[in-house]
Amino acid sequence: MIKATIITIGDEILIGQIVDTNSVSIAKHLNSAGITVAEKVSIGDNAEQIEQTLRRALTTTQVVIITGGLGPTKDDITKYTLAKFFSSDFREDDAVARHVKTMLEARGIVYNELNHSQAVVPEKCTVLFNHHGTAPGMWFEDAERRVTISLPGVPFEMEHLMEDEVMPRLKTHFSLNANIHRTMITAGLPESMLAEKIAAWEEALPAHIKLAYLPAPNVVRLRLSTYDAIDKTAAREEINALFAQLNDIIPQHIVGFEEASMQALVHDLLTQRQQTLSTAESCTGGAIASRFTAMAGASAYFNGGVIAYANEVKIGILGVNAEDIGRYGAVSESVARQMAEGARRATDSDYAIATTGIAGPTGGTKDKPIGTVWMAVATPTHTITALRNCGTDRGQIINRATAYAIEMLYKELKNNTNK
Repeated sequence: MIKATIITIGDEILIGQIVDTNSVSIAKHLNSAGITVAEKVSIGDNAEQIEQTLRRALTTTQVVIITGGLGPTKDDITKYTLAKFFSSDFREDDAVARHVKTMLEARGIVYNELNHSQAVVPEKCTVLFNHHGTAPGMWFEDAERRVTISLPGVPFEMEHLMEDEVMPRLKTHFSLNANIHRTMITAGLPESMLAEKIAAWEEALPAHIKLAYLPAPNVVRLRLSTYDAIDKTAAREEINALFAQLNDIIPQHIVGFEEASMQALVHDLLTQRQQTLSTAESCTGGAIASRFTAMAGASAYFNGGVIAYANEVKIGILGVNAEDIGRYGAVSESVARQMAEGARRATDSDYAIATTGIAGPTGGTKDKPIGTVWMAVATPTHTITALRNCGTDRGQIINRATAYAIEMLYKELKNNTNK
């Protein structure tokens, strides 16, 4: 089994100024090729720390991929640290120099000595030409055929180098087997209850098949993995057969596989049936609508949404009875019902979803604590409502309420025989 370590370099990562997306992308590339990521490490712009981390990584893994610290300024020290680590002098790469000069001139930037330094590379590295930036990647090999790769930290530059240079070279350099992963999406059962229902199935899994539970708001993903498989087709068929067994155990809770989502299922059903949808949201603030409009083709069925935060909007646009708000409060079954029916009526839609709740961090009471959300789905024939406690954190509450409401709609669509 070929293992890899991913090292991201930059003080900006450690202080939370930017989010490290590079290691996620690199890991996906490596896993798809059959290289197992053993560790991901983020460190600062410190030469000693870079050297120590690299030395340790090469004792346990055959591939080390480093991103960051390859710019023209003095705080970009990765190239010089690697040259010292591999006892390498420097040389000027004419192709890189011409590329950097041409790229900068096209942008109207004066080519200076700092820019010229980008073309100076360690003699012992193979240059990975960066068509999309000024800092080339670098490939080092040691006597034991272990590989150290240094890539720019700019995400799109790193991505192109991984696709165009790194992965083809790794596939040639190593004899690689396959890492196979497949993920089933389930809904309607919390993780503990799901684990209880499939306990016997889990116990019977072969030793080389690993199961992971990946919970998210209102869904639990089940991932089956096998590593270093010689026969990719046989490995995939084995995992598919194991998942097929769950059709008899939890059939009503299976949503789909991989990137399947509840909103995608609703999207497909509404598109197939040529029916329409609208939303009326208070506490979720447009989160439900955004999940649908993020999908290509949503214009075929999504008529519109109202973010009815203020009571005046609930009353004036959605037709909620003002006396009911006074009597029951804005967060109530009656108001959620009227919001859904009002949205359906105002947009001439077949279906409508509504939410009204207390997302916090203030506004909760003993009777209606933070996290209380009423939701409703209006259909061509009736309206259903549900009360959910969606947690204590504002972001968590919005995500959970959004997921619950979309699941309500999905179940109604599945139960509706008027297609």
